[in-house]
Amino acid sequence: MCSDYYESNGGIRSMDEDQRSRIETIIQSMAASSLRCIAFAHKQVSQKEMECVDDSEKTHQRIKEDGLTLLGIVGLKDPCRPGVKKAVEACKSAGVDIKMITGDNIFTAKAIAAECGILGADYNEESGQAIEGIEFRNYTPEERMEKIGKIKVMARSSPFDKLLMVQCLKQKGDVVAVTGDGTNDALALKEADIGLSMGIQGTEVAKESSDIVILDDNFSSVATVLRWGRCVYNNIQKFIQFQLTVNIAALVINFIAAVSAGEVPLTAVQLLWVNLIMDTLGALALATDRPTKELMKKPPVGRTEPLITNVMWRNLLAQAVYQIAILLILQFRGESMFNVPKRVKDTLIFNTFVLCQVFNEFNARKLEKQNVFQGILQNRLFLGIVGITIILQVVMVEFLKNFADTERLKLWQWGLCILFAAFSWPIAWVVKLIPVSDKPFFSYLKRSKPSSQLNKSSTTRNLQSAGMELEVQ
Repeated sequence: MCSDYYESNGGIRSMDEDQRSRIETIIQSMAASSLRCIAFAHKQVSQKEMECVDDSEKTHQRIKEDGLTLLGIVGLKDPCRPGVKKAVEACKSAGVDIKMITGDNIFTAKAIAAECGILGADYNEESGQAIEGIEFRNYTPEERMEKIGKIKVMARSSPFDKLLMVQCLKQKGDVVAVTGDGTNDALALKEADIGLSMGIQGTEVAKESSDIVILDDNFSSVATVLRWGRCVYNNIQKFIQFQLTVNIAALVINFIAAVSAGEVPLTAVQLLWVNLIMDTLGALALATDRPTKELMKKPPVGRTEPLITNVMWRNLLAQAVYQIAILLILQFRGESMFNVPKRVKDTLIFNTFVLCQVFNEFNARKLEKQNVFQGILQNRLFLGIVGITIILQVVMVEFLKNFADTERLKLWQWGLCILFAAFSWPIAWVVKLIPVSDKPFFSYLKRSKPSSQLNKSSTTRNLQSAGMELEVQ
């Protein structure tokens, strides 16, 4: 729009093509330094033109925006928040692919992405990691699906480009999380698997379209959401492994005893007590573990991954088999081995069973690590709940014998129960040395598809890859 420009000494000179190219180079250089550029210019208007403008309601149509005199270029710096780069690195190490979609020009977008760590050291101009929205929009569907994995930055993008990006990633089979703050982001936030809106600068439309509102508008909170989400998922898996062990052992013991001897070692009251303390206190104990750094180093869980993994099956079956073996030995040989009456033998079975679950709570804290006591002192609530469980069990055996159909145990009998239960720790340590396949256990039981169905379309193959994509504006 400018035909002239000011020199540093205040003189006005005509702007030729060489000077225009030089200024544009300066603008690109400033944009490459993550500066958003604004040009300032003015135009002299005669008195007659002003009188015409005053009489018109459509002022902007009467003054032509040409022949301006350039005053200068100002670069505005919008620095990254402290901790953003560290949060981006944490997300990347967790297997999250971060993409930045912005309305800035390509040079500013690349500079900010490099400053945040979204564009790494391996970036080059030909890699296709940074493109403009119009280029992405003009791709064919096949080209878009082929190149979408490489794209890290999309500049000069429209709300439709962001929505199109989300749709393509979901079609690819990825789990997509989107952040946004404007009304234009509402469609992408709603389309994504997880929408995260800004609590301070975000519009009400964006907040209503999202699943999570980030109160401090800080990307570091996204990493916190990811860390706690994985922690909750991991804690659920711990409790499922723990609870299935209890149920399998109790079911098998009572079934075998009922079929073979016509009686059950665990009465209805005792089973109710086990379920009460194990479901309530066990869930509370295993749900109190806080996020660890190891959680952010694991790959994301795909949308088709089973909740009960092969590692969990290995752990729970090993513990269940051990508990069944010990309790069946006590059931059929307990009276003769320890020279005790039947009521004491039944109490030994009940007490050993409960103490096995208490000791197994420690094993359930770590699904894969052999050291189940790692970080145990930092979780005082877990230790407190375990202590309360043991106290309640002592009360149940020693003081509520009429209610629970139990008999008071001698000190050596308590020691015997504790010894049987504590042996689950070395068993867990040895079992975790056994490698397991990544292929889900129940997938071996499914019928294999005919070869004609395995080559249906490229879309089916794309849906089998489960990752996690995170878009940032």
